[in-house]
Amino acid sequence: MNRRTALKVVAGGLIGGAGVSILTTAFKPEIPAANKQKKLELEASDPNWEYHKLDPDVTANLAYHGYDEGSCMYGIVNSFIYQLATKLGEPYASFPIHMMKYGHGGIGGFGTICGALNGASSLIGLFVADKGIQNALIKDLFRWYEKTPLPVFKPNTAILDFIPPTSISISTLCHTSNTHWSQVSGCKVKSKERKERCRRLTADVTAKLVAIMNQLADNSYTTDSIDDETIRTCISCHDKQGKLGNTSCKMNCTSCHTKSLGHKLFGDIHYKLMNKRE
Repeated sequence: MNRRTALKVVAGGLIGGAGVSILTTAFKPEIPAANKQKKLELEASDPNWEYHKLDPDVTANLAYHGYDEGSCMYGIVNSFIYQLATKLGEPYASFPIHMMKYGHGGIGGFGTICGALNGASSLIGLFVADKGIQNALIKDLFRWYEKTPLPVFKPNTAILDFIPPTSISISTLCHTSNTHWSQVSGCKVKSKERKERCRRLTADVTAKLVAIMNQLADNSYTTDSIDDETIRTCISCHDKQGKLGNTSCKMNCTSCHTKSLGHKLFGDIHYKLMNKRE
């Protein structure tokens, strides 16, 4: 089928109404299958930086109260390093924790990756040597963050007498996560209420990471196989395995992008025509 013929067929489908749905379904590219679950085993990156199991509630409260010292990334990393330095001494006692302050506000206030996730990823990199296992843990943590109503953490002693409403961020980006929460809560991004939200969110990510690392230390961690079908639909065309191959990502696409009407009607047909030419 050449381009002119395809357009005639599509035009006929538009006139016929239901024909468009039939055509786009027929031309739809193959969507990759969801990943299978996999059991992981911990390999320490260095004997000096071996992970020792922590209490998730204690660590989350440390992260919550440490937030004001250097914000989200600092809070989560410090909650781990402080405890390990107290229990084990060096090299944790000499860890340059001040460097983690750069992660605030999505890295220096740029609104990119959430600092709590950035800090959690750095800890995974510190304790786990294998890059594949690092990627698997980060993917599970980030996917959980995208889909879970947060914050839910309740501090032992609250800094602000305010219980933040929960929201689903859809995104791992700081500015998107905060914007969604602001829309739900009615609070300004620069408000003390939003700051309390991020304190508690930092604690939530901390508790989740402790749970992951404790399971990994027990060699009982199994990866999450659930991938959003929307993401798999997008990468069927746009990632390296697709014909377009013009992007590479694992994050939720719909937090920033929506399908235009033209994309919905003609995208799959165009994809198949590209296949015909090659």
